[in-house]
Amino acid sequence: MSLQDNTRRHVRRNGPLSWRVRFALGALLVLATATVWFTNWLLTERFTETTRNRAELRMALYSGNLLSELRRNSIVPQLLARDPALIGALNSSDFSQSSARLISYVDEIGAASLMLLDRDGRTVAATDRARLGELHRQQPYFVDAQRSNASVFTAIRRETGTYSFIYSRRIESQNQVLGAIVVEVDLHKFERAWAGISDAVLVTNSEGEIILSTEPRWRGLTETEALQRQPAVGAIERAIQATADWTALPADAYLRGEAVMRMEGRIPFRGWRMASFTTYASVRERVNGVLAIEIMGFALLAALAFYFLSRKTALRMALFQRESAELRVLNARLQREIAARETVQKNLAVAEQTLAQSSKLAALGEMSAAVSHELNQPLAAMKTYLAGARLLLRRNRPDEALSAFHRIDDLIERMGAITRQLKSYARKGQSEFSPVDLGEALASSLSMMEPQLRERQVRISKIVPEDPLRVMGDRMRIEQVMINLLRNALDATKGSQTPEVEIILASGETATLSVRDNGHGIEDLDALFEPFYTTKQPGDGVGLGLAISSGIVSDLGGRLTARNADGGGAVFEMQLPVLNETSEAAE
Repeated sequence: MSLQDNTRRHVRRNGPLSWRVRFALGALLVLATATVWFTNWLLTERFTETTRNRAELRMALYSGNLLSELRRNSIVPQLLARDPALIGALNSSDFSQSSARLISYVDEIGAASLMLLDRDGRTVAATDRARLGELHRQQPYFVDAQRSNASVFTAIRRETGTYSFIYSRRIESQNQVLGAIVVEVDLHKFERAWAGISDAVLVTNSEGEIILSTEPRWRGLTETEALQRQPAVGAIERAIQATADWTALPADAYLRGEAVMRMEGRIPFRGWRMASFTTYASVRERVNGVLAIEIMGFALLAALAFYFLSRKTALRMALFQRESAELRVLNARLQREIAARETVQKNLAVAEQTLAQSSKLAALGEMSAAVSHELNQPLAAMKTYLAGARLLLRRNRPDEALSAFHRIDDLIERMGAITRQLKSYARKGQSEFSPVDLGEALASSLSMMEPQLRERQVRISKIVPEDPLRVMGDRMRIEQVMINLLRNALDATKGSQTPEVEIILASGETATLSVRDNGHGIEDLDALFEPFYTTKQPGDGVGLGLAISSGIVSDLGGRLTARNADGGGAVFEMQLPVLNETSEAAE
C-alpha cells in the first residue's frame, strides 16, 4: 500500500462527519424536539386539569365549612332567647351573673362573642366586659331583631375594614319585648386557614362586595376592583413573563402580576359566592421537571454518540466526561426537587383530609345529646331481652332464649342504624328521600316498643287502612318520631290503673298518625316542643324527644301538633304529605 493511499484514508477518517452520522444526529434532534413539544403539551393539559380539580375540591371544602359554621351559629340566638336565667335577669334588671353565664356558653358554642341587650339597646352582659354599657339602639342587628320573630343575620363593615357577622334575636316574656341576644360569628378564622393553603380566596355577598378574603386590602371592593390593584409595572412584568415563558397557558386573571386560574362557586346562603385563584407555578414546575429529565436523557444520548465519535481526541473525551458529570449532578438535583415536591403534595393532601374530618367531627359533636337520648330505648329493650333469655336458659328452654338473642341482634343493628341516621341528621339537607309505607313503619315501631308495652300491660288499639299509605321521606327518621310518640304515651299512662293507647293511621289531604293516651294530659302546650323541656323526673328524660321529632317532621314537609283530649289524656298528631301518582312522578 502506498504512502499516498494511507494519507487519503487518514484524511477521510479524520475529516468531516459522514452523511450517515449527520443524518442520525439530525433525526435525533428532530425526535428530541417533537418529544419535548408533545410531552409539554400533554403534561401541561393533564397537570392543569389536576390542579383545577384540586382547586374545585378545596373550594367545595371551604364553602361547606363556611356554611356549616353559619348554620351551627344560627340556632344559638333561638336557644339563648329562651334561657330562663337571661329572661329573669332582664325582668329583674339584675345582671350580676349574666356575663359569667354568657362566658360559660361562648367556648361551647365557638362564637366570637355574645352580648345581651336590654330593650333600649344597651349592653347589659357580654363575654367582652369592655363592651358593657355600649348603646346599639341604631344598629341594624338590634332594629331588625325587634321587628322580626325569627333570628336575624347582619353583616357590618367596621372602621378597620373588616366585617362582623352577627345573628340576633329579640327576647320576649309574656308577649313583651325585653331585649335582644347578639351572637357574633367568627368567620375570619377561615381566612387565616385559607391563607396557609390557597394562593387567594374571596367571598362576596349578593351585591358583589368582598366580605371575606385572604388579601385584607380587598375587603369592601368588588372582585374587578380588587384585581386591578396591581403595581405600576405590573403590565410590563406580565408582558416580559409571557414572552419568556413559551409554554404559558391562557390566564383566567392576573394576581400580583402573575397568571392565575380562577374558580368560582355559589354558597347557598344569602346569595354569597366564593372565588379562588391558583397560580400556574406548580403546573409549570412539574412540567419543567419532566421536560428537564427528557432533555437530560436526549443530552446523555447525544453525549454518548459524540463520545464514541470523538474518542480519538483526548480533549473531546475529557469534555464529554465533564458534561456527563454535570448531567449526573443535575439529575440528582432534579430527583431531590421532585422528592421535595411530592412531600409537599402529600402534606397538602393530609391537610385537606384533616379539614374535612374536623368539619365532620364538629357536626357529630352537635348531635351528641341526641345520640344519647335515642340509644336509651334500644338499650333498655336489650336489658329486658337479656333478663328473659337468662330466665329461659335456667328453665332449659334454649329455643325461646335463642329467639330473644335474635331480637337483641336486631336491636344492635337498629342502634347502628340510629347512629348512622343521626350522623346524617347532623348534615342537614343532604339526605335523600324515598317512598315510605307508614303502616310498615308503624309496625316496626310497635315491635321496637314491644318489651315495654308487655311489661306495663298497656292495651293498644290500632286502626290502620288496608291499602298502603305512603309518603316521601326517610323511614328511619319517621320511625324515630313514632317511637318518641309511643314512648311519651307510655310514660303518660304510668298513673293509670288501666293504661290505654289508641293509634289511628288515616289518609286524606295528608297522611295523619294520631297517638292518644288516657294519662293526665299536657299542662303547658306552648313549651311542649322546646328543647330540654320535660315533665319527667330527673334521670327519666332530658326533654329532647319532642324537639327532635318536631324538627324531623318539619324537614319532611309536615307538622307535629299536640292537644288535650276531651275525655282526658293527650293526643299527638303527625301530618305528612301523601305520596300519590302525581307527586311521585314529579319527584
